[in-house]
Amino acid sequence: MAKPDVEIGVFGGSGFYKLFDQFDEHVVETPYGAPSDRVAIGKMAGKTVAFMPRHGSSHQLPPHKINYRANVWAMKSLGVKRLISPCAAGSLQTHVKPGDFVICDQFVDRTSGRGDTFYDGPVTTHVSSADPYCPEMRELAIKAGKASGIETHEKGTVVVVQGPRFSSRAESIWFTSMGWEVINMTQYPEAHLAKEQELCVVNISLITDYDCGLTGNVEPVSHAEGVKVFNENNAKLLSLLQKLVESITSRTTKCDCASSLAGARI
Repeated sequence: MAKPDVEIGVFGGSGFYKLFDQFDEHVVETPYGAPSDRVAIGKMAGKTVAFMPRHGSSHQLPPHKINYRANVWAMKSLGVKRLISPCAAGSLQTHVKPGDFVICDQFVDRTSGRGDTFYDGPVTTHVSSADPYCPEMRELAIKAGKASGIETHEKGTVVVVQGPRFSSRAESIWFTSMGWEVINMTQYPEAHLAKEQELCVVNISLITDYDCGLTGNVEPVSHAEGVKVFNENNAKLLSLLQKLVESITSRTTKCDCASSLAGARI
């Protein structure tokens, strides 16, 4: 089968394993090993889109075992320039409610031991993560969320924990006290790896629960409850994705994602 040429890629998170009813599947080999799954290529809003469930189609990969480098490299090799990265996430603040969407603008990395760069040498490369998400894609995602009637928070910081365990109450209270809005297990290193590949990346955090230390009297998060809420809100996510993909055009000068490597090498 001929290699497809796509410009838009979508990763699926917990509870989100299929995007199209009709699609072609492609096995992509990478220098970093096997990606999470085959890549499904289909049509959305009249455009060719690549989709991959980051945990695998049977959710066989816990967050700390995902081959993020292979996943991002696979998307890049197919021609993807715009990468949409929705994920299930918890809330760390009372004003961010289950069922809301957050278009994050920052992350805090609390993971360890993950392959988090494409540049292990011999050319030393330091790619900035000051602004990890594409401002243009974030603007389009915010508009798509509001047009879909979704309670959409225009910015937020996602703290990324290692997993597979959830936070202790003490950790959760700490994260809340820092003012961070969202907690998740997969946004790092995925977002930064996309930037290293000079992709425009946007995160859409679907809030499934309140984290355990938020108010001191909320029920501790459970994976089953989170997936239940995610499934209930999949229709909202698909509506947002449809409008977002429809609004994406060729890259403009509104962002500098395509030149992330400029000045990054010594």
